[in-house]
Amino acid sequence: MNGTDWEQRIAGAWASIDQRSEAEFLALIEKLAAELPPDSGVGAFERACSFDSTGHPDLAVPLYRQALEAGLTGERRRRAVIQMASSLRNLGRP
Repeated sequence: MNGTDWEQRIAGAWASIDQRSEAEFLALIEKLAAELPPDSGVGAFERACSFDSTGHPDLAVPLYRQALEAGLTGERRRRAVIQMASSLRNLGRP
């Protein structure tokens, strides 16, 4: 696996969210994240986003935290901070 291939496949998974059931989509993201090292901030971030996008902010917040603690960088880091804040707000924990 190379990084470019993985990035294309994760982008394709996100592009297909409306054509899949919630369970199928979550399983696909989980499968792709599992290709990365267990301590990957990117994997935790993508999993968090998948839970957020399917209405599970309670499951997303710990994964956003894990991603940030793992050293997530760049655009994904910025998105993680913003999306975690939104999820916390949705949970009544601003």
